[in-house]
Order: sequence, then structure tokens, then C-alpha cells
Amino acid sequence: MHSEWDNAHTDHTDSAARPGPSGLAETEADWRRQLEHETPNGWLLSGNAMTETLVAGRRIHLMHTTVALDAIRSSGHLYASTGCLVAALYCAPLTPEPAGLRPHNLGTYLLETKKHTRTLVFEMTPDAPVPPKGIDYLRLGAIHLRTYLTHRSFLTDREDTQLRRAVLDRLQAAAPFLGTLLANAAGTPTPEAEFIDRLAATVPAFPFLGYLYFEVLSEYLMLHSTAPETKAYAELGEMNNHLYKRLAFSAVQGMDKLFDLSRFNPGHDRLLQLVERIEAGLGSGVARYTRRRLSHLFACVALDPRQDAASFTFRGADFDMLTATAPHLLGQLVFREMRIIVRYPQLYLAFEQAKALEAWNYWNAEGIPTPFNGTIPKGEIGINPAYPRSPCTVWTAETCERGLLHPVEQLDLAFLPRLAELGMTAMRRDDTGKAAGHLRRTALS
Repeated sequence: MHSEWDNAHTDHTDSAARPGPSGLAETEADWRRQLEHETPNGWLLSGNAMTETLVAGRRIHLMHTTVALDAIRSSGHLYASTGCLVAALYCAPLTPEPAGLRPHNLGTYLLETKKHTRTLVFEMTPDAPVPPKGIDYLRLGAIHLRTYLTHRSFLTDREDTQLRRAVLDRLQAAAPFLGTLLANAAGTPTPEAEFIDRLAATVPAFPFLGYLYFEVLSEYLMLHSTAPETKAYAELGEMNNHLYKRLAFSAVQGMDKLFDLSRFNPGHDRLLQLVERIEAGLGSGVARYTRRRLSHLFACVALDPRQDAASFTFRGADFDMLTATAPHLLGQLVFREMRIIVRYPQLYLAFEQAKALEAWNYWNAEGIPTPFNGTIPKGEIGINPAYPRSPCTVWTAETCERGLLHPVEQLDLAFLPRLAELGMTAMRRDDTGKAAGHLRRTALS
């Protein structure tokens, strides 16, 4: 169990690579070297301000926006929620300055776009330097699968049968393109335009690819941008979060209302157009980068390390076989299919609280009071509500005309090792109350 959680964390300051499937044209070490040393902003992977604060063991300041301040005051409790941080209270870093607390550019974005929220400021004193190991939600598949297998009894026989059938239907519908991904990862490239268009066409039937697609493009934009805005943030030790926000909101209508990456699937021509609008000059390399990077990542986050990417096939695979050969991908499919079960609001805590307890146990054992999104360290950081050794003080805060935060009122609050109810996690719900990614789309266009 500990090794599964360890595998789902990335330390961008450490050159050690995870084991991956055989037959890959490039290793994880190859990609780490390319990303860090062959891109304009690659140095920020290990040298960003957030990571430096953690490893120095300095006092940590974070901000959190909420629509539930009255409920928080009334209960005196703070809960974590699911998402890219698995089981942490989602925050953005703050930097103390003489005139106030300066938000990370991710925090500035939240303050500018979430006008209906109130802001909380946290001051945490770590008991020791914090390991710079960030959780990578793309690598949680084996944990999702094990949680499902352990807690299957919460499902009716009909629900379980439908879930397994839906997972296999998605796999078989997408199998031709999944084979193309593995072939590319093994060194047999597909023409760029064809690859991107087939990727876009497969996402509706295989939503996990939308998440992978978006994260690859976010990485590309943040690491390759040379815009003045990006350079200014880099001088502060920050990656430019505005780039991928612009991409998501321009690519998918309504993404600002429900951030659902299962709907992210721009085709080749649209992709080049979107990227060029964000920053002129970046469009020329984005298709080739996406083909190489996404193919490699897919093989690594899909297959068991004992498999050979060059010879593996998803065609005709059954559930039990995939449990052994591709548990990471199978788990991602099960996790997303679970979300569209009619009874998911009732099942939510049964499955997600189990994962949360494991995450908190891992973070406590590793000395991590503030887990962050390690897919790429862009500033998404949270608070581990079960951490026993780092005192934390909480204030309400106001923003001045210079964009700095100022603590106003200290609150007497306690973190509880419990996930918030699903209805409170507004970012993951649509207007009908359903979870993100709830549409049943199985046909390839």
C-alpha cells in the first residue's frame, strides 16, 4: 500500500525514476532531462519558490477561497475535499512581504475570478523540512482499482455488472487508438495531425484521455512560454498558471462553470489555433510534443511495469486480465465510471474516504503537512487535515488595492480528518448536482 502511494508521488528535485514498462523509446529519466534542461522554464520544476519554501522548513503561508465561511464559523471545522490533491484542503501559496501577503499567480487568478468567495489565510509551522513529493493524480489508478475491489460490497450486483461492462465497452471502443499510443511510445510515430485528430475523437468514449491531453498541454505551455508575463512570474519562482486556464476556457464552452476535463478534446487545427492565440510561436511545436509526451505518459500510467509496451494490446482484454496487466488504467476507468452511477452521492464517502485515510497515513508517515499537485508543481498546494505535528493559525483576509492579502480576524477552527460532503464540493458538480464527467458518451465520432 505504501509503495502504491509512493509511486503516485513525484519529486522533481530527485533524478530517481520510477520503473516503467519495457519497450519504450524514451525513459522517464530521458524525459526529466529534456523537460528540466531543454525548455526555457524547466528549471522551475525543481527550483520553484513553493518547493524551496517546503524543503527549507520555513513557515508556510497559504490562501483558500470558500463560499461556506458562515458554515465554517458555525461548525468550527475545516474539511478536505477530493480532486487533484486527493484529500487535502485546496490552497495557493502566499509570500510574506513588508506590505502584506503576496499571492502566487494561481491565487491571484482565484481572487480575480471567484468574486463571490471569501478568503482564508493559513500560517503553518512545519515540524521539519517538508519532502518535495507531490501527488500525481494521473498515477492513482492502481489505488482507485484496489479501493473498488476492496469495497465492491457497497454496490448492488446490477451496479457492479454495469460498471464492469461499461469499463470494458470503453476499452474496446478505444482499443485501436490505445494501441496507437503504445506504438508511438515504443518508437513508431503516427503523423502529427492524424494523431491529434484521432486523440480528439477518442476522448468522448475514453474520458481519461482528456485529462492526460490537458495536462500534457499545460506542461508544454508553462515550460515553453517566453511571454513577458511568464518571465515575470518566473522571476518570482512561479509557473504561469494563466496559460492553461486560457487554454481550457477557450477550448471548452462552459469550462468556467464546471471544470470537467472529460470534455477537453480539440482536434489538430483547433489545437494549433488555440495555442497560437495564447502565445504566438508555440503552435508550431505543440502537435509533435503532444504526440511524443502523451504517448509516453499513457504507457507509464496505464501498464504494469512488467509489461512490454511494444507488444501489449487492449483488444479482447477482460477485466481480470487487465487487473494484472494494466491496473493503473483500469483503475482510472473504474474511478470515472463510478462517478456516473445514480447512487454515487450515497457511495461517495464509502469509496473516497477510504482513499483519503490512506493518503493521510502516507503523508503523515512521510512528514508532509502540505501536499501539492506533483503532476507539475504549478502552485496547487493543500493542507493535510490529519497532520498531527504542525500548528496552524487561520484568519479571514481582505485584499488591498495592490492585490496583497491582509489577515483580519483570527478564527478558532479545527481540521478534521474527514472529507467534505459531495454537495459542498461545488467545483465538481454541474447545475443538476451531478459529478463532473457524468455524461455517458461511448460512441466514437
